Amino acid sequence: MLEALQGSLFDNPVDSAGAPQLGPLRDRVRRTALEHGAWVDQLPTWLAGGDLLLEALLHDVPWKAERREMYERIVDVPRLTKFYEADEPLPHPLLIRARDALSEFYGAELGEPFVTAGLCLYRDGADSVAWHGDRIGRSRNQDTMVAILSVGSARSLMLRPRSPSARSGGHSIKHSLGHGDLIVMGGSCQRTWDHCIPKTSRPVGPRISIQFRPRGVR
Repeated sequence: MLEALQGSLFDNPVDSAGAPQLGPLRDRVRRTALEHGAWVDQLPTWLAGGDLLLEALLHDVPWKAERREMYERIVDVPRLTKFYEADEPLPHPLLIRARDALSEFYGAELGEPFVTAGLCLYRDGADSVAWHGDRIGRSRNQDTMVAILSVGSARSLMLRPRSPSARSGGHSIKHSLGHGDLIVMGGSCQRTWDHCIPKTSRPVGPRISIQFRPRGVR
């Protein structure tokens, strides 16, 4: 079964200077309960004026190309990355506002603030990330949240149960993350589900994924 979740075509108004603006979270976030205690929150076009943020991040972030061992050989990681630790200044004030807004909105449920920001740059449709869960650190055996703000070209984010037996029926969820969309994976999602950004043959421009996490979660 393939379930498609489409983003809204509407946007939040920008200010008179055209600066990036975040919309409200309360009464707009839509939660979908998944199996095994996992859930996903979605808010299309949480960010307006995202073109300016995308341009700034493309130029100001010290993007890093990584290489890793896979199938007994060293290969290029098909995306560029930059991880901002809890005490490291973020590259744009909008990211600070987004992190603080998410911490305030989810604070009572999460029990702690979001403190780190991991950025991934998907340069075109050939860039991707394989099936995985953010299970480094406390998220390996504890429920947590990972909030993702997407800017740039729309890309599909796929989710499927981690257990091979649970996904034997072909159950997966597809969400098209558009420009300025927010998705939050919570509960047991990182432990019991995997997610990926697949390659695409469609002509697409760059997309930046901004992942906010609490301390000790990667």
